[in-house]
Amino acid sequence: MPDPTPPDQDIDHVASALVASLPALHRGLERQVAHSFPHPRLPDGQLALLFLVEEREGITVRDAAEALLMKPNNVSALVSQLTDRGLLERRQDTADKRVAHLHPTATARERLAEARGLKEAHLAGALRTLTEGELDALGAALGALTSLNQGLHSPLG
Repeated sequence: MPDPTPPDQDIDHVASALVASLPALHRGLERQVAHSFPHPRLPDGQLALLFLVEEREGITVRDAAEALLMKPNNVSALVSQLTDRGLLERRQDTADKRVAHLHPTATARERLAEARGLKEAHLAGALRTLTEGELDALGAALGALTSLNQGLHSPLG
C-alpha cells in the first residue's frame, strides 16, 4: 500500500511557496482596500485588536494579549486608543470589577463590515482574471487551507 504522506521535499516546497505568497497576497489586498476605504487607516496593532474583539466579543485584555502575542499593558494602551476613537468599549465584569470585557462599537462594526466588503470585492475582481482551471484549483484547496489555518492556531504541544 502506498504511503499517503508526501515526501519532505514536497512539503518544504509548498511551505516555502505559501510563506512567500500569502503575505504578498495579503499586502496586495490591503493596498487595494486602503486606496478605496473612505476612513483613516488604523495602525496594524489597533486593527488586529479590533478584528480579534469582533471575532471574540467580550474578550478580556489579558486574553487578547495572549491571542495577539503581546504584553497586556501594550494591549491596554491599544484599548485606550480605540476607546478614544469611539471604536471599542470596555464593560466591567460583574463578578470581578478589575476585569474589563471588550466590545466593538456600532461604528467599529460598520467600518469592519465595510472593509470586509471591499476586500471581498477586490478579491472577487482578481479571481475573475483567473482561468477556470485556476479557480477550480483554488476552490479545491480551500478545505486544506482551513485545516492548515486551524493547525497553526491550535495550542502549542
